[in-house]
Amino acid sequence: MTATPGRRDAVVDGVDVDAVAAAVCACPDVVGLTAGWVGGRATYLPGRRVEGVAVDADAVVVQVRSRWGVTAGTLAGQVRSAVAPLAAGRRVDVVVADLEDPPPAGADGGRGGGKNLVGP
Repeated sequence: MTATPGRRDAVVDGVDVDAVAAAVCACPDVVGLTAGWVGGRATYLPGRRVEGVAVDADAVVVQVRSRWGVTAGTLAGQVRSAVAPLAAGRRVDVVVADLEDPPPAGADGGRGGGKNLVGP
């Protein structure tokens, strides 16, 4: 899906889902949006769908894949701040549906010096 904020077909109950998707993907600790399981969160538009964004009566729900090592609270704060101005007065619910793969052994950012702590 290519997000094109402002497209008339992307507005659902006053919420531009393409703008929401773009705002979420711009958050530093979001790897991307995901519908998750089969039948998971998505918005269906003419000829396409926006995965990971759904507009409910009282909430905009976004479902994301998070960077490794980020707390859920930090991630949710980033996403809520980005989406709140676009949510037409609805609350913003954030679902962490997946995590980025952990860094390879030895690339732990100094948490253990990259040494093999198991075995010789």
